[in-house]
Amino acid sequence: LWPKVLFEMVCAHLNLVEGDYFGLEFQDQRPKHTVLRFVVKFFPPDHAQLMEELTRYLFALQIRQDLASGRLTCTDSSAALLVSHIIQSEVGDFEEAQCRQHLLNNNYIPDQMALMDKIMEFHHKHVGQTPAESDYQLLEVARRLEMYGIRLHPAKDREGTKLSLAVAHTGVLVFQGHTRINAFNWSKIRKLSFKRKRFLIKLRPDLNSAYQDTLEFVMASRDCCKVFWKICVEYHAFFRLFEEPKPKPKPVLFSRGSSFRFSGRTQKQVIDYVKDTEFKKLPFYSLSVSLVNGHRRGDELNGASPSPDGQQPSPLTSPLLNDSSGLLTDLETDGASYQYVLDKEESTPESLQNLLKSSFEPLHSYHLDFLKELEQRLALWEGRSNAHIKGDYQRIGDVMLKNTQGLKALTAQLQKHSECVSELEKACRASRRLENVCRDFELQKVCYVPLNVFILRPLHRLLHYKQILERLCKHYPATHPDFRDCRAALADVSELEALLHSSMLKTDNYQRLLELQKDLIGVDNLATPTREFIRLGCLSKLSGKGLQQRMFFLFSDVLLYTSRGITSSNQFKVHGQLPLRGMTIRESEEEWGVPHCFTLVTQRQSVVVAASSVSEMEKWMEDLKMAVDLAEDSNGPSASLLTNSNDVKSPGEWASEVESEDDLGGSRTSLERHGNSSAHHRGNTTVHVCWHRNTSVSMLDFSIATENQLSGNLLRKFKNSNGWQKLWVVFTNFSLFFYKTHQDEYPLASLPLLGYSVTVPAESENIHKDYVFKLHFKSHIYYFRSESEYSFERWMEVIRSATISSSRTRYLNRKEPY
Repeated sequence: LWPKVLFEMVCAHLNLVEGDYFGLEFQDQRPKHTVLRFVVKFFPPDHAQLMEELTRYLFALQIRQDLASGRLTCTDSSAALLVSHIIQSEVGDFEEAQCRQHLLNNNYIPDQMALMDKIMEFHHKHVGQTPAESDYQLLEVARRLEMYGIRLHPAKDREGTKLSLAVAHTGVLVFQGHTRINAFNWSKIRKLSFKRKRFLIKLRPDLNSAYQDTLEFVMASRDCCKVFWKICVEYHAFFRLFEEPKPKPKPVLFSRGSSFRFSGRTQKQVIDYVKDTEFKKLPFYSLSVSLVNGHRRGDELNGASPSPDGQQPSPLTSPLLNDSSGLLTDLETDGASYQYVLDKEESTPESLQNLLKSSFEPLHSYHLDFLKELEQRLALWEGRSNAHIKGDYQRIGDVMLKNTQGLKALTAQLQKHSECVSELEKACRASRRLENVCRDFELQKVCYVPLNVFILRPLHRLLHYKQILERLCKHYPATHPDFRDCRAALADVSELEALLHSSMLKTDNYQRLLELQKDLIGVDNLATPTREFIRLGCLSKLSGKGLQQRMFFLFSDVLLYTSRGITSSNQFKVHGQLPLRGMTIRESEEEWGVPHCFTLVTQRQSVVVAASSVSEMEKWMEDLKMAVDLAEDSNGPSASLLTNSNDVKSPGEWASEVESEDDLGGSRTSLERHGNSSAHHRGNTTVHVCWHRNTSVSMLDFSIATENQLSGNLLRKFKNSNGWQKLWVVFTNFSLFFYKTHQDEYPLASLPLLGYSVTVPAESENIHKDYVFKLHFKSHIYYFRSESEYSFERWMEVIRSATISSSRTRYLNRKEPY
């Protein structure tokens, strides 16, 4: 029992999700001090079946060990190629003197000196290859070798010829020396057994085979025979069975002389376990991993790294780390977004190119310099260089003041953001080619939120700087040397934010309308200067067939209701519109006997709807009444949004229509159902999340989410897993985006938070760690652990902002109207 407990502790320490591929190895000679080695136990045929980058890294370490020990034999050319990938991972790009010296100091294969020139020749070809890419290539070469994952067990055949037996994912193998001479596939094997030191393979009858019904091999002892038999049992179960085998009274494949059976998850169960969460796993990609003395830093592979004195980092020791160190990811994508459009010169009008260049290039350069200064100051602050011994290093106000003053000089560029969004939209309407360019960029993994959101990021960043400086000023006493600079920087950024506030609100609203236009079929000209978005979400509409789920969109002049059918574009089809002018709203639960029910009455029709909860009903009714008041005060008639295409009926036909549900058969299918990338792209929007979570979101929620963005390291744990995995997490757009490190270009996975609740784990959940919060939606439960109390409180604050929807009335109380 204790080796199993110890192994589980090792996996938990490493935050290793796919620990089932590994085991603890020891020599069973009962020495005084037993040495246990953590090793790869099951070698899959393709390392692409390994879902986690950490797992592949550990496999690469095993390959290196097998090479050095001579266990993984191969040709000189293959050996040189393998070593070249190892060196690329260790020291980086080829530099002759460095490479030669490294090979002299480190021995990776027997007789390495004879292959030095060949190794260097291969190494020269790997320029630009990251450590993770080098590991990937190492495994790619290794898996094609005959001795990959082979563990030889000495034996003899009936004639006394010396052989070796081995087991692989395909079946039992026979070797003579290091040459494979026979292979018995699992499908051909009827039974495996052993009698004393004889290992028996009983084959299924095959008239075309020259082999006897039962093959017999003699091993050194009964213990050797039993050990190999157990390994075969485990390999067969792990690779061939769908689930862990149950005890059977009459075993078919294995001898009933032993009660031993495989215990643990099969490979299929491991793969399903990693996939069967809301985290959308993406294919293997390059990771930039720091090296210390030629080895990857352990803190990037497991757990949170302590500060130099061994204590957990304090937020006050590094006040910006929790709120601004994700700036690099944003900046790279900000730059990529407008640069991608500029690179397509043949598709982009010259006037738009000039506008984007003049607006974004100065801002991009400014933020890169700002980021560099922040990183340098944080390096001094946290003692990551000898400069911290010089004294006055734990300050940030001077950096913030200098750069907020620099940002004020870019006011003209910030004021052009609304123009950039509107001109890009006009250009896309005029050019199908440019529209496709923008859509193609949004389909890339680096573009995890809509393109227009990235265009507006420099504006939104003002809000983040203001929040950071407000917290610093609140924390520092007036006598602190940083207080004066922080207060001056806060005054600068507040002045700039106030100047741009009205324009920012209007641009955010316009951007939201543009995004909603993409999600709807059957409306034209949704994005007009006078229309405001107020709320979207699910309500059940009473029709001739009872209550039917509908998606409602509330604007300042009209209410649209839609359904999600099976369409190639994953859009919502508009069923009707209700003008707000003259509309009355009344509760009607008693009238219809439906919980959380209310009625919308217009001059031409009445619509009965039901919300999912009391709070949802109250928010809808409050926002509807406020929107009706706005519509009454507005001038001019409400224009119809419905198109006159054959797919959508004219407004007059909606009043008396009993809706058909024939086109809604797939309305509750999963987000991942559609295969084409365009459909999948629109299937991940906030609208679709609201549909599947049966909830709603308001413009106030969008505004709060814009203000409350956060990034930093968190440790993640699934409900039924043992270990914690360290990830770089970015909260934006009502979702958590997960990266291995903050240097990665695009996320590994994402988790939309609408509908989730955030709480602290109960005692009964046995989470015996500090600073842990829990995310819960139906059967989906995730735990996250932060590095400090301050970080914990910040994450709880921003996540609550995404999980608790607000009404428009409260929005008007805290923001000026458009």
